[in-house]
Amino acid sequence: MPGGVYSAEDRAQERALCALDIYDGRVAVCPKLKSTSPGTFVYELTRGPFAKDQTGFEAKVCPRGDIVVPEADGPPAGFKVTMNAKGTSGTFATASLLYYHFARYLDASIQVPVSVYRSIDRKAHEERVTRRGLELSAGKKSLAMNHAAWQALDAAEKDPKTYPEADELFTADRTRIHGVLQHVQGKRYGPEVNGTRKSGWGEGQSRDFQETAPFLALRSEKPLEEAIAEGLSKAQHDPALKKEMADRVSKEQMAYWMRDLTEITLLDYIFSQQDRVGNIDYVPYWHWAEHGNLKRQRAEGTSAPASIAGGKPLLIKRTWLNDNDAGGKRKYANFTKKTGMLEKVRHYNPETYRRLVALDKDFKGKGKLYAYVRDTFGLTDDQLGQVVTNTHQAADILRGSCQAGKLHFDLDPDGLLATGKPVATKIDCANP
Repeated sequence: MPGGVYSAEDRAQERALCALDIYDGRVAVCPKLKSTSPGTFVYELTRGPFAKDQTGFEAKVCPRGDIVVPEADGPPAGFKVTMNAKGTSGTFATASLLYYHFARYLDASIQVPVSVYRSIDRKAHEERVTRRGLELSAGKKSLAMNHAAWQALDAAEKDPKTYPEADELFTADRTRIHGVLQHVQGKRYGPEVNGTRKSGWGEGQSRDFQETAPFLALRSEKPLEEAIAEGLSKAQHDPALKKEMADRVSKEQMAYWMRDLTEITLLDYIFSQQDRVGNIDYVPYWHWAEHGNLKRQRAEGTSAPASIAGGKPLLIKRTWLNDNDAGGKRKYANFTKKTGMLEKVRHYNPETYRRLVALDKDFKGKGKLYAYVRDTFGLTDDQLGQVVTNTHQAADILRGSCQAGKLHFDLDPDGLLATGKPVATKIDCANP
């Protein structure tokens, strides 16, 4: 995406994902028999008991349905396809591509997995994956929606005309099924970030989400450190949050979470995400300052390695936004919009704001960013129009808060950790 900040690791992962060849004997594919969507796990088999034994792995290991590691080279890549048939959960594979590239355009602090477009021969996928998914999910109450998805996919792969939105599932000649390939990482946050979800799916849990400590801090008009203290204090009123957090959350962790939530809510608003709450993950990292520069290293356990212990590193949970496939379609419910999340935010990162305003201006003028989105993702006119409209509305909401003097541009968690003090910026609301 023009102006996007892509790392060398992003590019390397793109190349590696695009190089995976499911027809090679060193690559196996398995149906996902967990959650609700009909996904595919893609394993590399260059070592271990099933090295180069695609047939054996698919026959003996795939029936487990969950992620396996010892028998393969490591965790699998995931192949996601679109599925919105009656009785199934909403899944739009293109949304994962949108989230990846828009997150890089916003230079987001959250990690959105590298995602690439992939296609697989329709009949090969039906035989090696869908048929097994259908058989292995049958009769299991916990997999009722997963089984319904495999049923719908099986019918569509046998006869693409049976699926109403076939272009979202198959190539134009209907010979190949298409979707996205990605590697996901991390563990699921508890209620400290995902909320208690006590009010049920949809708007209820989206309002619970706004009662977490980081979101309460975002809603405070006080300076950053006071807002953090207020958010932590108010969250203690909920027994579940009090039990989860106790006194273990640092102000630095809160600042990272606050910025994460501003990015999540912005992306979810733009793409009309309907299934975010409860689906936010994290990966722990050690963070420390060295000569005024911030350093970080992935954490393995809760004790800092001797090599960095002298820097008195802090253990910070960094957010991974893995599950992004229930956005992008007009029929999905935009709970971020419905529950007024953006209107309540009082703290923001200045660069995120600048990039949003620039994106909105480009979309209005149908500039290079507009052309990129129009020409890259295969969106319908309605889907493209929704992205443009939601971007404009999001920019208007935040611009209005800025002009009313209600938005503090003090969300720079890297700066806070490196210097020990909040870093605030004053900007022109209209032309940042």
